[in-house]
Amino acid sequence: MLSIDVGTSGVRAALFDEQGNQVEGAQAATPRDRGDFVELDPDALVDEVIRTVDLLLVQQLVVAGEIEAIAISTFWHSLVGVDEAGKPTTGLMTWADTRAVQAAKDLRAEFDEREIHARTGCRFHPSYWPAKLRWLRTERVESFAATRQWLGFGEYLCLRLFGEPAAGVSMASATGLFDQRTCDWAVDFVEALGVSKNHLPRISHKDALRLSEAFQTRWPVLADARLAVVVGDGAANNIGGGCSTKEKIALMIGTSGAMRVAFAGEPPTTLPPSLWSYRASRDRVVAGGALSNGGGLLRWLVQSLNSGNDSANLHQQLAALEPDSHGLTILPFWSGERSTGWLAEARGGIFGLRQQTTTLDIIRAALEAIAYRFALIARDMDQIAPGATIIATGNALRSSPVWLQIIADVLGRPVMFGGSPEASIRGAALLALEAVGKIGNLDAVSVSVDEVFEPDMLRHARYQEGLARQEKLYDRLFRE
Repeated sequence: MLSIDVGTSGVRAALFDEQGNQVEGAQAATPRDRGDFVELDPDALVDEVIRTVDLLLVQQLVVAGEIEAIAISTFWHSLVGVDEAGKPTTGLMTWADTRAVQAAKDLRAEFDEREIHARTGCRFHPSYWPAKLRWLRTERVESFAATRQWLGFGEYLCLRLFGEPAAGVSMASATGLFDQRTCDWAVDFVEALGVSKNHLPRISHKDALRLSEAFQTRWPVLADARLAVVVGDGAANNIGGGCSTKEKIALMIGTSGAMRVAFAGEPPTTLPPSLWSYRASRDRVVAGGALSNGGGLLRWLVQSLNSGNDSANLHQQLAALEPDSHGLTILPFWSGERSTGWLAEARGGIFGLRQQTTTLDIIRAALEAIAYRFALIARDMDQIAPGATIIATGNALRSSPVWLQIIADVLGRPVMFGGSPEASIRGAALLALEAVGKIGNLDAVSVSVDEVFEPDMLRHARYQEGLARQEKLYDRLFRE
């Protein structure tokens, strides 16, 4: 099994055996500059994938015929238009693109958002396709008119590598145009947006594509391999990290943040307004909340405030500060808001600055502020997965035990930290092995736990005051 993961920070490729174990030494990566992630060049991103597979296969770890299947994990919500020849008519718009703010507001005035949310699992927000398409139709008229088909990056990658832009259920489910129960496009809603179903890719319920002739020639060992799955990175991360039942919630902080629960069966009958619901596969649901601000905001603060500390020393100093002792209230919306209020136009703010306020105060307050947003998501996730164990993952947490302790204290619940930076690429491989009948029960995938952070309930009580201040400020600025 060849598994490919296309993430916000780069591309990885690895080989896995029939039990879902990574083949020793069989991995390659192409890191990417963390710069602007709002709009990307889709062809440059495909070239990164090609270079990464080249790096992996040059190691000559396998021979022709040994690799039977290909799995792909990539980020949800991206959108690119292509013309009759399959050439891009737009850049690749990612979830971080908030230019369609007004379009999302217009959709709320035109449609019943609660009904659309219940059916598609998605709110009206610039991260999803409906608002992006509305914005492109009015602001990029020539590009819109030249577009023959609208694709996510997963579909565009398939078009380039396999010659067909088949949309996997998982990728389609996170567009905002997909009916979560019929597992097909919500045609009436699509047409009401002024888009024909013919402008959307075919939803493939069982992919079996082979690489195009050019890539079979380039990679002879993949000549017999068939595409097994294309899955959203969040779903793959849950599966690869062993969080595939309602007993375990994955809390992830990378550039952004998310809390997700994955499980076999149908979508929740009642979905809280703060949450979304997509699919990991035809038979598996993933539901949760997402933050546009996570490790990226922490990185911005450290760089902008010029803290002058190395990472280890910085986090030691942050840990020495008392909880909510800085007198600050931060709204951590530097990149707008997704869960819980879905206000993309929301912006970040630091309230309560004094002459005595230090750089460390601001950074500590930001860590706490993001934890407060997770607490609000966790409250609503209890309606879907009550009492679930929380498993924290993500590179932003790997070097920050102080942030993990803050999260446990804010939630008032134990937080287990573990997993692996390879969870997404492994999760894609496991879903592919399930799809081709090589393994039977993903629920048995083990969770790797490195450390457990127990909550301090005295600190939890103090943090409730900080959370209440944040919510009051949020209400005054955005709701009232």
